[in-house]
Amino acid sequence: MSTTSFTTNHFKLALREGRPQIGLWLSMADSYSAEICATSGFDWLLIDGEHGPNDVRSTLSNLQAVSAYPSHPVVRAVQGDTALIKQLLDIGAQTLLVPMVDTPEQAAATVAATRYPPEGIRGVAPSIVRASRWNAEPDYIHRANEEICLLVQAESVTALNNLAAICAIDGIDGVFVGPADLAASMGHLGNPNHPEVQAAIDEAITTIIASGKAAGTLTSDPGQARHYLALGAQFVAVGLDVSLLAQAVRQRAADFDLPPHHSHLT
Repeated sequence: MSTTSFTTNHFKLALREGRPQIGLWLSMADSYSAEICATSGFDWLLIDGEHGPNDVRSTLSNLQAVSAYPSHPVVRAVQGDTALIKQLLDIGAQTLLVPMVDTPEQAAATVAATRYPPEGIRGVAPSIVRASRWNAEPDYIHRANEEICLLVQAESVTALNNLAAICAIDGIDGVFVGPADLAASMGHLGNPNHPEVQAAIDEAITTIIASGKAAGTLTSDPGQARHYLALGAQFVAVGLDVSLLAQAVRQRAADFDLPPHHSHLT
């Protein structure tokens, strides 16, 4: 196998070339369902470690499940922790989405965590990690820095105030505007469709694009997704696996006049 076929990050290349990438959120933390979603044709699949109940091992299983398909896996860390980022990169994640990045200092620290020295502080152990195919790819450590794609989430009023400075950090490939948390930060908890929130998202996308970085976001509304794409957003997730499953099974039950069941979480 050639080194180019594995290490080239085609998702990062698409963003650089301005090609829109349509994605789907994977929050079920299950490799079987992840593989089903990988057959659907999305450009990228987000393996959610922030709000989905994933740990490093289940994230690895998801990466392995989708690796046979063209959809590019993007892994969302629970937070921008240096040690955790090292683990996620070592198990083979090439593209990371890091939540709650409010300042350029946080953005710069996240970049450093994803890069081998001297550009960063990522620990080096190519002989024992999946990312290098356990040293079957001898060029991995020399190419990894250029092939890692780092996306950070701007999802607060503070982040939007610092957006231009965050975008200016070298090594940030794209900025994802998180609608739910942004809405909460703006005083509209549970209402990301509030006009003020939507206006802020539109303005943020415009700012990100103007900086030369890729802009992204998430919505389950196809019309809204097309609006963001028309603004120039390049990586847009258009649905979530858990929501699609819930809608489908509840609708099927409703087709037979079955009342929904509710339980108290324990």
